[in-house]
Amino acid sequence: MRLNGKTAIVTGAGSGFGEGIAKRFAQEGARVVVNDINTQGGERVAGEIATAGGKALFLRADVTRGGEWAGMIGAAETTFGGLDIIVNNAGWTHRNKPYLEVSEAEFDRVYAVNVKSVYLSALHAVPVFRRRGGGCLVNIASTAGLRPRPGLTVYNSSKAAVILMSKSMAAEFGPDRIRVNCVNPVFSPHTALSAEFAGGEVTEETRKRFLATIPLGRFSTPLDVANACLYLASDEAAFVSGACIEVDGARCV
Repeated sequence: MRLNGKTAIVTGAGSGFGEGIAKRFAQEGARVVVNDINTQGGERVAGEIATAGGKALFLRADVTRGGEWAGMIGAAETTFGGLDIIVNNAGWTHRNKPYLEVSEAEFDRVYAVNVKSVYLSALHAVPVFRRRGGGCLVNIASTAGLRPRPGLTVYNSSKAAVILMSKSMAAEFGPDRIRVNCVNPVFSPHTALSAEFAGGEVTEETRKRFLATIPLGRFSTPLDVANACLYLASDEAAFVSGACIEVDGARCV
């Protein structure tokens, strides 16, 4: 198993990409801390992992708060004996609309959930990783951070920040044997935020419009994203740091 003996925290793991990542990691032997602010979804995912023979612990925590990160990492160490991997998957967006209609509160929430959470994860995890002789962070960004389109300008810029932050963190923490990479999924109707990205209900017409921009002719799935994260978190990627993998069917080419 590719993650046998490793402990991972996956944020936003109560549905969508995070659920796919948590379950895929557990299949490969990881002990998984399933994090979400949605208790029902998080407990369901952790329970399904356990039913399938894996090891999982659900922890409700707000990733925009440093104290809750400290508690989550402490619980991972207490329950599973350490921490090796963090996947920063939790994300949020304002609804697709003109830039000047995005409220200050929406702006603040986008940056708190998408960017501040990555900062906080490293703030609390890097000392643990240093004591353990290394670690791995995988940050879920987006093709929106590379190929922005109107209507999601604040969200797009937050994901561009995650991409650059990941690269800079990789350079800074490399001497500590801490690897930092990111994954850029394309739009997917399999996530809870799909209607926000689309600006309303995801109709058949909406699906066709988005699909027309993806050369491989289908949307990204939770398994697609999970497999990219699995590679980056595994020892197979021991010399890969500062990279971004587009899981987008050539959308960004």
